[in-house]
Amino acid sequence: MLTGQYILSGSAFALGRGNYSDFFSFLGQRIAAMSALDIVRSVLDILVLTFFLYMATRFLWDRRAGKLLMGLAIWMAFLLASRLLRLSAVGTLLGALADVGILMLAIIFQPELRDALETLGGLPLKNIKNLSSDTKNEQTVEGINAICEAATDMARTKTGALIVIERSTKLGDIIRSGVNVDASLSPYILRSIFFPNSPLHDGAVLIRNMRVCAAGCLLPLTRRQDIDPNLGTRHRAAIGMSETCDAVIVVVSEETGTISVAYNRMLTREYTSQSLKLRLSEILLSSAEANPVFKEADNR
Repeated sequence: MLTGQYILSGSAFALGRGNYSDFFSFLGQRIAAMSALDIVRSVLDILVLTFFLYMATRFLWDRRAGKLLMGLAIWMAFLLASRLLRLSAVGTLLGALADVGILMLAIIFQPELRDALETLGGLPLKNIKNLSSDTKNEQTVEGINAICEAATDMARTKTGALIVIERSTKLGDIIRSGVNVDASLSPYILRSIFFPNSPLHDGAVLIRNMRVCAAGCLLPLTRRQDIDPNLGTRHRAAIGMSETCDAVIVVVSEETGTISVAYNRMLTREYTSQSLKLRLSEILLSSAEANPVFKEADNR
């Protein structure tokens, strides 16, 4: 990057003489010597790099890796200070660690890198509309009604339930951890699966294309440390699932009968049948179609 080279060389020039006015004079001369195309490229280069650094910092900051990122920044500060102060022993040690720094980062941030790539891989398909959107929306409305009816009934009887609604991220590995069902989605099917004496009631039900695809599925638990200690394994599994994909997870507490929704790394609680319908419609249907479709569904 031309601008970066000029700034670094200008900084060394100015610091060597101890005169900051010389630095700005040197920098102005260098910029004046650049063509308009070079300036545009340099500005674009800086903006793109800044954007990626901002997104990476924002992605890591609310995770355990945020502390590791802070440790890395402190390490880099010590390395820079050792070079400026000419501390040869400290500089040699920190420089040796820098030689294997990329490999260390790949190992330390492996879970976060995987989450980031999975999130990035789902972005290009989010805004592609299905040609049969009317039929798909009708099926989605019927499926949401079935899920809400089942969740409300199970909340009334305090029957624990964990329902995963697949979206753009395919969850074949989760399906393989359970038992294939491939049944039409209805409140009767869901209630029978989560009936306390059912052999599949402890796992999660996975819904694909508004059909019950699998039951008894195992979900990854969240790695976050700031979770309410009163939340049980079902809620931790729901949050963990929402951290790795764009699925929507509905949870019914076995202890309190509370209905919760985990989506986009967040868990919201205390849903009623109507508020659950509205929340699922906001996520699974387009905002322009969600309310009219559900008004029509509620009137039937």
